[in-house]
Amino acid sequence: MEVKKLEEIATNVRKNIIKMVYNAKSGHPGGSLSCTDILVCLYHEKMNLNLDEMGNRIDKFVLSKGHASPAYYAVLASKGFIPEEDLIGFRKVDSYLEGHPTNKINGIDVSSGSLGQGLSIANGMAISKKIDNKEGYVYCLLGDGEIEEGQIWEACMTANKYKLNNVIAFLDYNGLQIDGSIEDVKSVDNLKEKFEAFGWNVQEIDGHNFNEINNSIEKAKSSEKSNMIIAKTIKGKGVSYMENSVSWHGKAPNEEEYNIAIAELSK
Repeated sequence: MEVKKLEEIATNVRKNIIKMVYNAKSGHPGGSLSCTDILVCLYHEKMNLNLDEMGNRIDKFVLSKGHASPAYYAVLASKGFIPEEDLIGFRKVDSYLEGHPTNKINGIDVSSGSLGQGLSIANGMAISKKIDNKEGYVYCLLGDGEIEEGQIWEACMTANKYKLNNVIAFLDYNGLQIDGSIEDVKSVDNLKEKFEAFGWNVQEIDGHNFNEINNSIEKAKSSEKSNMIIAKTIKGKGVSYMENSVSWHGKAPNEEEYNIAIAELSK
């Protein structure tokens, strides 16, 4: 694994996130920037994106926190699924790059954005693989505010019941959601113990450290349980005035803020 190369890709992805949200005058930069490194490691290092005999990708991915679509689209562009020049049309009425991902877009398996549903979808994909004796893993990225949804915990029980060791979920744990801090809105303390109580194999990592992300996936693949990787991240990562600021959950920078962000990411 070439960490420097992954860091370069991640920086370009973050620049594209800022450009997309700025040009759209809307979107969700904070949570897109926080999950960038996880997505880059998955798509550029760990996921098997080859097709099986039925024309389906061997590994699947579900972006449960669908509002982080800028990061998803930018990473897909970095892998050649969509043209990078199309990113500028994000959220425009004549563009196919909607505010939340749809499976009409090349490289996207699941339309998402209704929070709480993604892990259940991932479970369904994983069960299908078990029934058909298919290789590959189903990766799912969750938001920390999202796990306040009860359906997430129902999905955890389902994964445990059906022994879905082919599910590898990441929790983008940046500590902030639209209305404030996770702790203030609805505390989700003792997350490791909670997921373990539901029968999952749990790891805690630095979500901006490519070595830790990579190693956590390898460890997950050796587990006989469903896997939850709690990735501690920084909302707005890479842009000083956005970092750890809840106000950048869902708004676009103005021209001055845009220029500052691009300059900081270009250093």
